[in-house]
Amino acid sequence: MPLFTTRAIEDFPIGNSLLRDHHAAHSVGGLRIHPHAWVTPEDLARLSPDAHRTLVDAVSRPLAWLGDAPDPDNALFATTSFLIVHPWDFLRANELHVGALTEAKIEGDIHPNAVIEGIVHLGPGSRILPGVYIEGNVVIGANCKIGPNCYLRGSTSIGDKCHVGNAVEIKNSILLSGTAVGHLSYVGDSVIGEKVNFGAGTITSNFRHDGQNHRTLVDGVLVDTGRRKFGSIIGDGVHTGIHTSIYPGRKLWPGTSTRPGEIVQRDVH
Repeated sequence: MPLFTTRAIEDFPIGNSLLRDHHAAHSVGGLRIHPHAWVTPEDLARLSPDAHRTLVDAVSRPLAWLGDAPDPDNALFATTSFLIVHPWDFLRANELHVGALTEAKIEGDIHPNAVIEGIVHLGPGSRILPGVYIEGNVVIGANCKIGPNCYLRGSTSIGDKCHVGNAVEIKNSILLSGTAVGHLSYVGDSVIGEKVNFGAGTITSNFRHDGQNHRTLVDGVLVDTGRRKFGSIIGDGVHTGIHTSIYPGRKLWPGTSTRPGEIVQRDVH
């Protein structure tokens, strides 16, 4: 997968904090967490040294446990926790984390002509310019330029030193640091790597006409993502030409590019 070739799963940011740092915040009192697991406080609260010592997923893979090793004889099934196996699992984790935010954290500047209808975390040195409309919870890193005149929808995370420009809509997506979506583009239900540049008018399609779940190729096999809305997985350093249109569920490997006006019907390696 494009994002797994350049970083370990535990080094991927969820809500702009590395997965390993989320684990560190929970790993107290003898609790151990699988390095690729997304665990929720609600599930962890159900663990007990006197009863259920191990949290497992639907196929009994251990997610978290009390003690040195998982105890399959004293396990309980997770309700909202899961193992991150595919890139779209990052979207699920991001939805849970960003969607649960309850307090704003503003360290940058918001223009008075921007409209905020949700909980926003804005990093130092970042600017939200006139005409920006934020609907839902959004996390924005440091030294970003957002706007003017763009639309951010929850649950979206944007890394450090990113640019989201005029007439851009971003919905329920993850943008890693150094990425630019300059103008006239749509990014929906997608995961975008570091230092990516979207040419003007780049569109990530995210919905099938028949309304069924998206499937995407993994090692030559079509895998059901479990998602009715699913856009693109874009590796680090990808550049798209102007007016690029990307079919749902397509993946662009690190360092690849598209030509102006290209329609991406298959994965780009």
